[in-house]
Formats: sequence, structure tokens, C-alpha cells
Amino acid sequence: MGHTAKKYQTKIEEFQSYFKSHNKYKEHVGHSSKVHSVGWSCDGKRLASGSFDRSVCVYTLDRDRLNKEYVFKGHGGSVDQLCWHQSHPDLLSTASGDRSVRIWDTRVQKCVNTIMTKGENINITWSPNGNSIAVGNKEDLVTFIDARTYTIQAEEQFHFEVNEISWNNTSDLFFLTNGQGCVHILSYPDLKRQHILKAHPGTCICIEFDPTGKYFATGSADALVSLWDINELACKRVFTRMDWPVRTISFSHDGQLLASASEDLIIDIGFVETGDKIADISVESATFTVAWHPSSYLLAYACDDKDSYDRKRDAGSLKVWGFSND
Repeated sequence: MGHTAKKYQTKIEEFQSYFKSHNKYKEHVGHSSKVHSVGWSCDGKRLASGSFDRSVCVYTLDRDRLNKEYVFKGHGGSVDQLCWHQSHPDLLSTASGDRSVRIWDTRVQKCVNTIMTKGENINITWSPNGNSIAVGNKEDLVTFIDARTYTIQAEEQFHFEVNEISWNNTSDLFFLTNGQGCVHILSYPDLKRQHILKAHPGTCICIEFDPTGKYFATGSADALVSLWDINELACKRVFTRMDWPVRTISFSHDGQLLASASEDLIIDIGFVETGDKIADISVESATFTVAWHPSSYLLAYACDDKDSYDRKRDAGSLKVWGFSND
């Protein structure tokens, strides 16, 4: 075994041992319907969830407890995706089926801007440099918003199914995954096509960039997660432990772990550099969204759970896993 392989093996064993003693989860019911999206503020002090019930819940993290801080209301449709500003811990953006994007500020605890768009919005991303917000709708139109003036800068109509959108870590390339298993890479802000990556035989559903800037990962309807070298655009490895379409993925703060979830009754946590399994989290139903904390090994997630007393009702809960068993 070479030096690098030995180093990885040691790290894998350390992680496996850590999560054997840190595999407790806390559950919080904040919504009356299913939770579509969860995300941590950049300082890790708050966790937000967006739901089919049209509201956004914000929680504060106090050591090993989540406390519900407030509920943002105002959207007239399902809150399908949310994302925080990547360097401003108080600003949160949400995309809704009500044809709007809302910006919320936790300091004043309200919506500080509403941007009307042309269709039912299903995904949203905030550029790492904080200057732009992109939102995609059901008709595959992506709208680019100037996050300093909250005005629409550009709109781009795509003629294929756009599933998830993201900037790279330097905010100069824009990535989108599509229904033909491809990743389209555009330069930003001029939106010129740079490359089309044939990533999967099945629909390419989700994309995520690792915080270190080395890799990005894609999850697909073929139940695979592929890891890509961002400079070479080469596939480094494939995670194959899922049986169902991979809906959501998230890198840990140090880029060493990758969480993947689907309709499988587990959330898989793999070691990025080798693909080895570190841990898995048992769940009772399909998982819509996962998000690692920005500085610790805590994973927030939300599933299509039903109320334990009334099986026809959605539970409206989110969970955070990774607390110490002590």
C-alpha cells in the first residue's frame, strides 16, 4: 500500500469510528407539509427550511439543539428551493411556484425584496461572490438577478429540461444539469457555451461543488453519483451504492465527505477521495434535500415522512444527524 493509500485508509477508519459515536439525530417539525429544501447560513448558526406549505422556517443552532427562531410567510406557492448568501449570514433567497423570488433578512426578520419572474420557479442558486442570483422555472427559463440592485440582468431560455443550476466557486462559470444526462458549462456573465459534459446515461438531476474547489459531483436518475475534477473535467470516480435516482447531494465543509440521497431508505455518506462508505443514515421515506453544516460534521435533511398519528398527512419535519451519542 502506497503512502497516499495508507493515509486515506487511516482517514476512512477515523471517520467510520467518529460516526459510530456520532450517529444520533434530532428531529424538528416546523411545517404542515413536506419540506423541499434545507440550507445552513454561511456561519453555521442558522438552518432554514422551505416547504410545500409556502413558508420558510429559520432555526438557530445552540450546541446540540435546534431552536425554531421564526417563520417567514409571504410566498403564495410552494417554496421549492432556498439558498443563503455565501458570505453574508443574514441573507436568504427563496424560489417559489408563485413566480417570485424573495430575499429575507434575519436581522429584521422579514422579506426585504420580491422579484417577480415569468414562471413557476423550481430552483435557485446564489453566486459565491454574492453578486448574482439565478433562478430556474418549470419551462426551463433561467433568470439572472443582480443581487445588489435586485433587478433582472438577463434571461436565458433553454430548449431542454434544466434540473439544477450552480456557479463554480469562482463565479465565472455557470453549470446546469439536464434531462439528457449532460452538464452544460457556460461562461458568466456572457453566458457563452464553453463545454457540454456527457455525464450520465440517465437524466442528470443535481450538481454540487466541493468547498475546496477541486471537484464537483453530479447525481443522476441512473442511481449513480459521479465525481469530476473541475480543472480537467474528467470523471474521477463513481459512487454506486444507491438503487434509485439520486435527488440531492452535499459535500462536507472540508470536501472530504459526500452525502447522497434518493428514494432509497438510506442516506449514503462516502469518502470523496476513494468512494469508500463512511456511514449511512436510515430513513423511512424518500429524501428530498441534504445539506452539510459549513464547519462541522452535522447533516441536515428532509424526507417525505408522514405524520405518525395520521399517515395521510405530511410530517413537515427536518432532521439533523451527527450529534454525539453521549
